[in-house]
Parts: sequence; C-alpha cells; structure tokens
Amino acid sequence: MSSGVAVDLENLWIRFGDFVAVRDANVAINGGDFFSFLGPSGCGKTTILRSVSGFLEPSEGTVRIGGRDMAGIGPNKRPTALIFQNLALFPLMKVWENISFSMEVAGVSAGERRKRADELLDMIALEGQGDKMPSELSGGQKQRVAIARALCANPDVLLLDEPLSALDLKLRQHMRTELREIQQRVGITFIYITHDQGEALTMSDNVAVMKGGVIDQIDTGHDIYDHPATPFVASFVGETNVFRGKISRIDGNQALISTNRSGDLLARITPTQVGKMSVGDDAMMFIRPEALQLGEADASAKTTISAGTVNEEFEGNSFSVFLEGDGGKSIKMSVPNVGQDNISVRGKDLSLHYDANNAIMMPAGELASD
Repeated sequence: MSSGVAVDLENLWIRFGDFVAVRDANVAINGGDFFSFLGPSGCGKTTILRSVSGFLEPSEGTVRIGGRDMAGIGPNKRPTALIFQNLALFPLMKVWENISFSMEVAGVSAGERRKRADELLDMIALEGQGDKMPSELSGGQKQRVAIARALCANPDVLLLDEPLSALDLKLRQHMRTELREIQQRVGITFIYITHDQGEALTMSDNVAVMKGGVIDQIDTGHDIYDHPATPFVASFVGETNVFRGKISRIDGNQALISTNRSGDLLARITPTQVGKMSVGDDAMMFIRPEALQLGEADASAKTTISAGTVNEEFEGNSFSVFLEGDGGKSIKMSVPNVGQDNISVRGKDLSLHYDANNAIMMPAGELASD
C-alpha cells in the first residue's frame, strides 16, 4: 500500500460566474494525516474536494499533491481515489469483483485480482464475503467494500465526501471508529468532508472549519473545541452559551465583559485575539453547558451567573438543564448523571459558577445559525 503524501492548497479561489464558492483557501495537509473539512451545507467543502480530485479546476491558486502542481492533470491521472456519498457499487458484480475493478480495467488476471480482493476483505474485516452480491450486505459492510475498492487502486490520497451520511446514528458512530482504524492501518492521507462535528472531532488529526467559502480555523479537534478562533467556530462546533456585551477591563489574557443581562463576567481571551482587543470593544463570551456548575459561589464574583430553571431533560449519561437568566437570557447547563433523580425543579433559582479559564472571550461576530 502506498504511503500518504502531502496535499497543499495555495491561495485557492473557485468561482462559478459571480458566485465565489471558495475564497483564498490555504491548507497544508501532512502526508498520512486524516484531515477533515467541516462546515454547514453550501460552505464550499465539497467544492474543495472536487478541486483536489481533478473534477474541478480552480479559478485561481494551486493544488499540489506530493509537491506536484496538479494543474491540467485530470482525475484519472491523479494519485487520488474518491468515495461518493452513494458509494456507487456495481449491483451485478460480486463483492470481490467490485473491489478489484480498477485491476480489471488495467488488464490484471482474474487470479491476481481475486488474491488482492481477498487481502483487502481481510483488512476491512469482511473475510470470506467476496462471493456475495452488494445487495446481500448491510449498510456498514457496503461502506467498507467501497473503501476497499478505492484502496485497491493504490492511491496516495483517499477523498471521502460525507460517506456516512446515509447511515443511522449507531452505525455511523461505529463506522467512524472503523474508518480511523483503517486509515491508520494503511497509512495513506485521508481527506474527509462532513457537516457532522462528531465525525470530524473523533477521527481527524486536523480539521478545517468553513463558512461561506472561507476557512475560519485549521487546528486539532481538541483546540477547535477549546480554543475557537471565531464566534462562528465557537457556536458551530459543540453546544455553547453566548453572552454579549462590551469589554470593561483587560488583564493579560483575561477580560471582563459587561453584559446587559448577566452583569460583569470574566473569561480568558481566545489565543488568536490576545493583544488585539481593547476596552470598549463589542465582545462575546462563550461557555459550554458542561463548564457550568451548581454551587454556593459568591454572588458578587465575576464567574457567577444567577438563573431560574425553566426545564430539565434526562439524556441518560447526563441531565440538560435549561434556565432563564436576567432579562430572559436562555442558558443551558449539562450535569453528569451520577445517580441523582433530578437537578432542579421548574422555577427554582440557581447560582451557576464557572472557571474563567473555561469561558472564551472574543470580538463580536457572526454566529452559526441554529
């Protein structure tokens, strides 16, 4: 199996008439990495994938694979293989024939094709299933066959366009674990397109978060979740509570925001904005539901929020508590289930507190739509 190679996008612009689908994208993907483009529908992530695969020429900029400029090189000449959402297995071919189709096109003998197909079936944990028809397989098994067929062409880069979107939740969660294991086993570069943040965070070495044709942040899943660079990233990746106001004090990497509903609140400034924010700036503070805690924190502290319980939902591993702060501000808190019957009752006032290091401050900006 070929080892993965680096993929570099340099000043990439893709236009369709007056519409800009991708705006000045710069991405460096390390060889052998699992890299995901994450964003809502229509943000340009599949357009980028098509430009890497060769089905779409960029309007400006360069796509390099293994250091080689791909300009003018068609999809059949690139060291890539693409897995579509619909998988596109051949229904009248047996599983082993589907997997080894690229070898058949190349004129390889049936014996060699069967041997290679069986090796790949073993690798994807479908040993002995080669003589079945695609219609006899489950959704997850078809998924693995599509991966094996793509790998049979010995690509340097495997491109995956939302391949798990048609599966139910349990199978999707199972398949993302398998996909990551397969990628680590074969060692080639995977570029994955998804709007599902769970897929991106659990599988990827690095993630690019996109909105409106622009890449907002490229980082590890952990850093995107804990250190978002923009309000869009903070509100798109995971659940969060947003407090709006103006900066009233800055002390190193921490700032105090004067909110119109919950008083003065303290948070750390997100790393990309340290040194760039000023007193009087419009700002947003973000805090995750799981970072809020119940307690008797000093009500005058800058890390305490008073709120009344509106509703509570039991979710098995946790309770989600929905509250209303001063002035009707909606707040969500997540509390682990450790055997308690409930957290609060409707209408009861609670004092919520948090560690300022678990709250993020950044300049006011565009949020992800609900």
